[in-house]
Amino acid sequence: MNKLEHIKRRIFEIIQIGQRSDIPSFSFDIFITFIIFTNLFCTFFLTFEESRPFKGIIDKIEFFTIIIFMAEYILRLWTAGYLFPKMPYRKALPRFIFSFYGLVDLLSFIPYFFPIFFPLGAVAFRIFRVFRIFRLFQINASYDAFNVISDVLKEKKDQLISSMCMILIFMLASSLCMYSFEHEAQPENFQNAFSGIWWSVSTLLTVGYGDIYPITIGGKIMAIIISFLGVGMVAIPTGIISAGFVGQYTKVKVLDTVGRENNIKYLLSVVSENHPWNKSCIGDIVFPPQLVPVVVVRDEEELLPRADLKLNFGDVVVITSQREGMLSLPDIEKDRRLRENIELKEIFIGEKHPWVDSPIKSLDISRQEFIVMIERKKKIIVPDKDSIILGGDVVIIYSKEMQDGITS
Repeated sequence: MNKLEHIKRRIFEIIQIGQRSDIPSFSFDIFITFIIFTNLFCTFFLTFEESRPFKGIIDKIEFFTIIIFMAEYILRLWTAGYLFPKMPYRKALPRFIFSFYGLVDLLSFIPYFFPIFFPLGAVAFRIFRVFRIFRLFQINASYDAFNVISDVLKEKKDQLISSMCMILIFMLASSLCMYSFEHEAQPENFQNAFSGIWWSVSTLLTVGYGDIYPITIGGKIMAIIISFLGVGMVAIPTGIISAGFVGQYTKVKVLDTVGRENNIKYLLSVVSENHPWNKSCIGDIVFPPQLVPVVVVRDEEELLPRADLKLNFGDVVVITSQREGMLSLPDIEKDRRLRENIELKEIFIGEKHPWVDSPIKSLDISRQEFIVMIERKKKIIVPDKDSIILGGDVVIIYSKEMQDGITS
């Protein structure tokens, strides 16, 4: 990687949502959030009559924020290849431009320049300023609160769609009933079924504008019934979302404090610059029991893990399981049935997991399962029976029972 590519990569890391450990990236997140709020403040403040004495200063501040948005957008165009690393740059660039956040970034500054080219439409273009507020989603998307909202909506989408269909059906039925009762009594208000829909929406959603209301006995009785049922109808999606929030936060809390378990087929080990495997040959590496390398990915090229293959910085070693005493490294490439029936289990050990501070020999696990590897602070440990499990460890368990059912 030449110096320019290194700078380009670093700029991409900085302008992306960063971790607290990456000070420049985290500082940029704070800076761009401040710029977004400053820009929104200018937009809101200019709508007040009291802003007239400060209009010159506000316009200069707004112009400064627009230049920041434009500079950031140019940098995102320049580094779009790192956002979609599996695509060539000529495809990654339009992919970013027409993505949701790409359009939000563009619309956050480009409407500012429309009045320069179209002076007569200056007032109409002000409505495009609302797109700047969507930039806040770009910051929130990487944090827990926004993720919980999106996860709940995705998880409960079927129930929400069903409840919305029920509300729509009930709304249409109530509007037709109200039209039948009220059309003759007040034809100017209930001219058609759509007038009934407006009334049913304002009633069901408890908006209650009062511009349209029933005056007949039948219409009033129907309004009372619909008002009571409307409370229950609106409560259905509210209850679904509330239950989803409670369940999601409970799940997140349990996973963070106790642990989580995943069935996996392959392990990926990225060879970093200080990794003990860097500059080592495959044949010289002692892999955990029942785990073998099946392929080495280097610069999008797949290499067979021969004994004389030397690992380099940036290589990705794909590791899988093998039946004890059954297959050698070359046989792994031939026997597809084994690779299709891999049974590895990855367990994240939370701070309150019952295995914390316990030696492996004292763990209550099946005799057909045993721990073959521990990942601790990005280091790989080949454990023995006296190894102690710590909070934050990722434990890889090999299921011997499942593997014994595979025949050669």
